[in-house]
Amino acid sequence: MSHTINFDSINRAALQVLPAILRRLLPGGKVRAGEYVALNPTRADRRFGSFKVNLRSGKWADFATSDAGGDVISLIAYLEKRSQSDAARLLAGMLGFEVRT
Repeated sequence: MSHTINFDSINRAALQVLPAILRRLLPGGKVRAGEYVALNPTRADRRFGSFKVNLRSGKWADFATSDAGGDVISLIAYLEKRSQSDAARLLAGMLGFEVRT
């Protein structure tokens, strides 16, 4: 029996603790004007400013490369180089949820 992943529920739960998730995924970042600003670990980023995550919506972008996404799951998929489903499972695990497949 297959189970579907409830992406919306996982993303909503992640938004409740997003600063903690971001400190774990992107250590050394700073909160500025409602956004978490960090270095992008997927490239040789040496200056703060171009990689940002909106703390309210979870939308993120690297304005130096035009990489972007609309939620926390897509951010994890991008950072960890995983599929959306794998990223959702990883995030669910961080949040203490069990996702069966």
